[in-house]
Amino acid sequence: MRLTKRVLGALLIVVGSVVAGCGRGHREHAVIGVDAPVSLADRPVHLKISGLSPHDTIEVGGAAQDYQGGRWHSQAVFRADGHGVVDLEHARARSGTYTGVDGMGLFWSMVPPSGDADDRSFVPPPPNVRAACDVQITVDAHGHRLAARTLTRQWLTPGVGHQSLTLADDKVDGDLYLPPPTRDRHPAVLLFGGSEGGNDGSFDAALLASHGYPALSLAYFRDPGLPATLQDIPLEYFARAARLLAAQPGADPAHVVARGISRGTEAALLLGQLYPRLIHGVILYSPSNRVNPGLGTRGASGAAWTWHGRPIPQKVIPLDHVDGPVLAIAGADDRLWPEASTWARQIMTDLDHDHDRFPHQALIHPRAGHGVGTFPYGAAGVVVTNPTDGRTLRLGGTRADNAAARAQDWPKVLAFLAAMS
Repeated sequence: MRLTKRVLGALLIVVGSVVAGCGRGHREHAVIGVDAPVSLADRPVHLKISGLSPHDTIEVGGAAQDYQGGRWHSQAVFRADGHGVVDLEHARARSGTYTGVDGMGLFWSMVPPSGDADDRSFVPPPPNVRAACDVQITVDAHGHRLAARTLTRQWLTPGVGHQSLTLADDKVDGDLYLPPPTRDRHPAVLLFGGSEGGNDGSFDAALLASHGYPALSLAYFRDPGLPATLQDIPLEYFARAARLLAAQPGADPAHVVARGISRGTEAALLLGQLYPRLIHGVILYSPSNRVNPGLGTRGASGAAWTWHGRPIPQKVIPLDHVDGPVLAIAGADDRLWPEASTWARQIMTDLDHDHDRFPHQALIHPRAGHGVGTFPYGAAGVVVTNPTDGRTLRLGGTRADNAAARAQDWPKVLAFLAAMS
């Protein structure tokens, strides 16, 4: 069949249009917009993908490296609007490591390179080793990479200082983070964990210092030179750390706050009760309102805490001497301590009964579990292994529900501290 020049030209136009359509020229110009390419790790960021073909389907991914070099990743599938835009703050993820509308879903939903995400938590290099963590955001469609951008999530802002504290030199074991020097003094926070032992509060302490609050992350057992188990821990040890913190430049000695998690909430409440001239506020995550037995190598055993060489009785902690505000945060789906939300409410009731003059509040999340704290947007599992006996412990809640609770509560913790300034 012979083709006239007019027919041939028309065919070339059609073929050219089809080829252009298959190439989706808009994709070549996809742009990842972000309001804060460099920001504190506890700050939400607003991601918007533009330059897409209208109503096109894309996959947006996130990736970051943990302290062991493992590459964690997340991904979610979206459909662009009629203008070729996907605004992650408002767009619904149709499938992926998270679903629904969540502007920070790519961050908390990251999964490890292998294994069950429920069993592991993302741990980047510690703040004193690396002041920030990079997160790579990617956009793909139909097997093609359309755009990529790296975001920097800071633990330490410029000028924040770090000092490792040792038993040999400082009589306490921990990490001290101090904001840049100023003439002003601010509330200071003493942080410690629960039955896991060791020192895992450095990220929180670094972030608090970056917000202007001197912070000391303290280990009190299961660290070299400290008791091996949560047994007979002297409260004087915590008081020594609090005094050291209060004496730091920029710290307001009249506003030292004890922040405890799980079993550590017992120590925090006891410090507030027994050292009212030293501790002026308490923050509690997944709290207990009573002293529980110590934890030996074979489970519950003896006393957890001592004061002046004597065991602290295993009973409800009195709060009539607490001289500062109290904030308690708990999940009603706590599987490790099912009573945590009840205990949080009871702490408020006891403070009311004692006519406490300071603000006190319990924040209860119906679907969150024991992992309700602390800073937001990190990928955290809901199952842990008991370091004492190797048992598997279910913390309750889901990764999504716990992440939502942390995102809601962290600004309230910062507001709690700001109100003391």
